[in-house]
Amino acid sequence: MTILITGLDSRVIDANSEALGIPVATLMDNAGKVVAGYLKDHYPQSRILFVCGPGNNGGDGFAAALLMNPDQVTVALLRKSSAIHSDIAKKRYSKLECRVEEYDSSLLNDADVIVDCALGTGVRGKIKDPYRSFILEANATGLPIISVDVPSGLGSDVTILPETTITFHDVKVGMNDENCGNILVADVGIPVDAMKFIGPGDVLRYPLPDENSHKGENGRLMIIAGGPYFGAPTMCSMAALRTGADIVRLFTPSNVAEAISTYCPVLMITALPGDHLTSDSVDMLLSESQNYNAVLIGPGIGKDPDTMLAVKEFVRKCKIPMVIDADGLNAVIGMEILTPTVITPHKGEFRKLDSQYEGPEALARAMNVTLLLKGHVDTITDGNATRYNRAGTPAMTGAGTGDVLSGSVAALLSKGLSTLEAAAVGAYLTGKAGEYAFKDKSYGLIATDLIDEIPHVLRDNLE
Repeated sequence: MTILITGLDSRVIDANSEALGIPVATLMDNAGKVVAGYLKDHYPQSRILFVCGPGNNGGDGFAAALLMNPDQVTVALLRKSSAIHSDIAKKRYSKLECRVEEYDSSLLNDADVIVDCALGTGVRGKIKDPYRSFILEANATGLPIISVDVPSGLGSDVTILPETTITFHDVKVGMNDENCGNILVADVGIPVDAMKFIGPGDVLRYPLPDENSHKGENGRLMIIAGGPYFGAPTMCSMAALRTGADIVRLFTPSNVAEAISTYCPVLMITALPGDHLTSDSVDMLLSESQNYNAVLIGPGIGKDPDTMLAVKEFVRKCKIPMVIDADGLNAVIGMEILTPTVITPHKGEFRKLDSQYEGPEALARAMNVTLLLKGHVDTITDGNATRYNRAGTPAMTGAGTGDVLSGSVAALLSKGLSTLEAAAVGAYLTGKAGEYAFKDKSYGLIATDLIDEIPHVLRDNLE
């Protein structure tokens, strides 16, 4: 099955491969071998011009040029060599023995074949010089063009038009025969586990705030939790804040609202009447939900019959993405949920939900949800794609760690990630936070230790 890969997907896979012991440098060298092999087979006597940008796409070109007859090859740099910003690309550039020039259109006159290594994945909008000039000039030559990974400018206002595109691992989003020519998909040694298992690369999906953004533009999260219990709503709310949601408002029964506000003064709280969630509050909650990007419902709400009816009604009518956790799961057994939703059961809760289905994928499809099944290895599936999270420690079996997880996932959902992405990144962040906490707290770690470590996991994977 062909999986269409975005530019971000490529960076995620590269980082996860590195974490699995396959350095990006190895992937670059393998890409170079593939490109050089193709050129030797198809253009054994031709004069070959590699046109390279300053990133890893250019690095792939350097790696290929190193394996060619230097008398046959010229490498043209679209930027000065000092602009090469990838260390692994710099290293391969420094080893070149062929002719190396700054790009000038006159170099095209001495070439029989152009190898396009100018721009990689993820480029959008208007292409600027020198890339724009190169693309237009190369297209005008009529020479065979071989693009490496993707045609430069793909998805932008100008795109190079190759005879052949040699792409790596799988086809990228936007590629087709019209804009890529003959597409060759090459295996460069990316391990299957780099996509199967969630890793540090997945944290790159975390939506970084725009430098001009304002309060509330980076995640507005509504949490409906608590009543019989006040620990669960406190922990999921704090985890959401530590995961980076701009605004978290907790809607909780009045009997626990004051205690929570005393413990957590940075949290905004709306007190609901009574000592448990009831159907009387549903209309107000649905109206309020229009002011938020996502909602978490379930932690610490208890199992009162009226509470279960309230949850069922809210879930049925809610229009924004949801995370349903803990006691809230009891209310949605057998439901097909219409809005994008993550459910986060442990194995006992899963058995109740799955009594009439045949495993995680079947349940996710039947309920129309993304399932995050918590365990020694977490299973995350939307019924089509399935991934696994190995981050974590056996010391995370104490009370409250699931509340931290649901708060983190909900925050990511409020920040714009898809349900599958939010579940995957949230599971990894929480698991790694547990590993960080274990270094200091050993088997004495508690759920609040995870909350304190989430920002450290983000820092180490994003900076």
